[in-house]
Order: sequence, then structure tokens, then C-alpha cells
Amino acid sequence: MTSAHPIVLATGNPHKLDELRAIFAAAGYSIPLISLSETGVAVTEPDETGTTFAENAAIKAVQYAKQTDHFCLADDSGLEIDALDGRPGVISSHYSTDGRETGLTRPQRDEANNARVLRELAGVTDQQRAARFVCCMCLADRSGEVIARSRGTFEGRIGLPPRVPAGGNGFGYDPLFLVAPQFELTSSELSGEEKNRVSHRGAAALAMAKRIAALGWVSPSQG
Repeated sequence: MTSAHPIVLATGNPHKLDELRAIFAAAGYSIPLISLSETGVAVTEPDETGTTFAENAAIKAVQYAKQTDHFCLADDSGLEIDALDGRPGVISSHYSTDGRETGLTRPQRDEANNARVLRELAGVTDQQRAARFVCCMCLADRSGEVIARSRGTFEGRIGLPPRVPAGGNGFGYDPLFLVAPQFELTSSELSGEEKNRVSHRGAAALAMAKRIAALGWVSPSQG
């Protein structure tokens, strides 16, 4: 694969595009990623009806590949909290509204989601607030056939106020999430480089980069 045949990243979140480009570059993989808007195609957002991150990633990759006539890489990610029986899970991005889209901006959603998590964990001790971010990635070819999958996790726990929320280098639940094993810093308090080395998205992206390279489209430029 050359830059004339880029991979579309199936997300409207610019943070994810920037992170994934940085992760691939830091690992030495030259993988040309473009946003949905850069395809010039008016796409229709698919319904994410899966019950797992892997299922939703596949839905997005397959549907956007077919719509754009590009190879398409999609991810689905979210937060699992043990004390909440794995919630927010696949509705992490719209947890405050039980998975429904209500027209809130992303910052408004983040604030409402975080408030709900902290409210539901009220009275739960530090040791019982174990949590993890999960990221599943799926690559589909132009016909919509799934040709690669990967998964990564990022362990930690949800901090107690007033320690959290804290940090300005993140989004979503990052300001609440104290990173294991030290539990000293939230994900939002890590630098971009630190976060990419240890995060769920970093692990899934590195595994995906290796799978893409194994297909013979790109070669690692280092390491």
C-alpha cells in the first residue's frame, strides 16, 4: 500500500486520528491515515448495534469501507468498571443518556458521563473502583470484508473526588482514571507520548500496525 491508497479512520473524533497517527509514527510504521471528511464522500453513520466493542468496530469498518470505497480502520473503545458490572461499556460515549444521542457537544457529553460515573460510585472505596479502558480495532477492505482485528486494554481505577477529575491532556473519562499500578496520575495527567505507550488504544494500534505490515502493504521504518 502506498500513500495513493490511504486507510480511512472511521471516526469523527479528531483526538483519535491524532493519537493513532502519533502511535503509528512512534512505533516506526508509515501508515497513511485520512479522516472520513478527507474522502470527500458524504457518509451515513451506521447504527452501532453490537453488544461488544469488537462487534461495533466491525460494523463501522465494514459500512464505511463500502461507502467510501477505501480500506477502512475502525475502533470501538470505552470504559469498564468492575463495581458497575462492566458499565459504561459499549455506551461509554453516551452513558449519561443510556446510549441515546441527544445533541450534546462532546465536552458536554464528557462532563455528564463523568458526573454519572462518580455519582454511581459514591461510597465505593478505592480498592473497589478497579476499571479498564478497552479498545478493539477492525480493518475492512473496499468490499467490506474484515481482514484484521486487534484489542488492547489499559488498567487502572476511578479516583475519588476531590482528587479527580484532574488533568488537561485527555478527553472522555481520562480525568477520572488513575493509571495502574501506581495510581498516582490520571490518564489526563500523562503526556501524549506517555499515554500512547501504555494506553488501550496504543496497544491495539501497535498490534494492528503489525497486522497491516504482515499483509505486505507497509514496512516498519525502524525496529
